[in-house]
Amino acid sequence: MSKVITDYTYAFSAENVPVAIAESGETLVFKTQDCFSGRICQPDDLTTNFNYDSANPASGPVYVVDAKPGDVLMVEILDIRTASQGVVTTLPGCGPLSETQQIRTKPVVIYDNHALFNDIRFPIDPMVGVIGVAPAAGAVACGFPGSHGGNMDCKQIRKGAVLYLPVQVEGALFALGDLHAVMGDGEICGTGLEVAGEVDVRLTLLRGPVLQWPVLETADKWYAIASAAQYPEALKYAAEQLQELICAAYGWDLTDAYLYMSLQSDTEICQACKPCAVDLIVRIGTPKLAGKPLIVREEK
Repeated sequence: MSKVITDYTYAFSAENVPVAIAESGETLVFKTQDCFSGRICQPDDLTTNFNYDSANPASGPVYVVDAKPGDVLMVEILDIRTASQGVVTTLPGCGPLSETQQIRTKPVVIYDNHALFNDIRFPIDPMVGVIGVAPAAGAVACGFPGSHGGNMDCKQIRKGAVLYLPVQVEGALFALGDLHAVMGDGEICGTGLEVAGEVDVRLTLLRGPVLQWPVLETADKWYAIASAAQYPEALKYAAEQLQELICAAYGWDLTDAYLYMSLQSDTEICQACKPCAVDLIVRIGTPKLAGKPLIVREEK
């Protein structure tokens, strides 16, 4: 029977006390709160009255046995189940249109794998917004991204995806939370359809390659995900990570990989609700090619 993780933290840190221990290859169930810790549910629950120290709780952390800095933690997203109602809100001073918008909390019912927004019904596509390991130094609040993962708000982190995280501390100290029943790329107003739920994952330790940033594998693409205060810097970090993996997998030099990426790799925005204190997050995806995996699944 899978371990069920219910305790949570508001920061990724090597100082966090693990709430569970997992062996490599073990499957766990993470029960998550929404990004508002369940405190914004109705129209009169406004984000102007919310204490952001309680934002983006991540269930965990889980200590992975034998995980060491330099390893890669492979996280398979096996399933995501959401609650039957979520909320989408505006946030004070967040997003390109924030100066002209009301502060509003809008509950949205979820039924039969669809969301009902006013008179429009559309399919949900559940994703994990916050997911990562402890950073090498200091603590990073769960609302922020970094090389450890964190609040990447990448809508491709959905059922069936595989995330590869660079282990930075002993035990990895893995945690996840901040589910969105559905979200558009960019998350323009600062929130997706914020919802509580459950996520089934399998955690497996791999040997190398040494990653600088999280890497995501979907059915048809490999993505490098990176973040920075400004777009050019985030783009450079993601491009460098993808280029390095392509060179190693295809046996090419840096320039050939660079040229190929310009032909076959798409740059996509995960989160860009500027102005916002959270860094901008980009992903660069390149097609999967048979026999040329960017990360070889060599278990530790």
